[in-house]
Amino acid sequence: MNTAKERLLKIIDEIPENEVIKILDFAEFLKAKKERKLSQDLTKASESSLDFWDNDIDDEV
Repeated sequence: MNTAKERLLKIIDEIPENEVIKILDFAEFLKAKKERKLSQDLTKASESSLDFWDNDIDDEV
């Protein structure tokens, strides 16, 4: 049984270089999309932790 990655590598080996560039572009798009999502998640997490400190009790102290 071949994994999806193995199948993809086999296809890449069989197609012309100019088609491989299209696959590379798409793979880089997917990677960037994943990185943007991670960055957005980290931003949301840091913003929610700021809410913890923004309260009347701590402001009095």
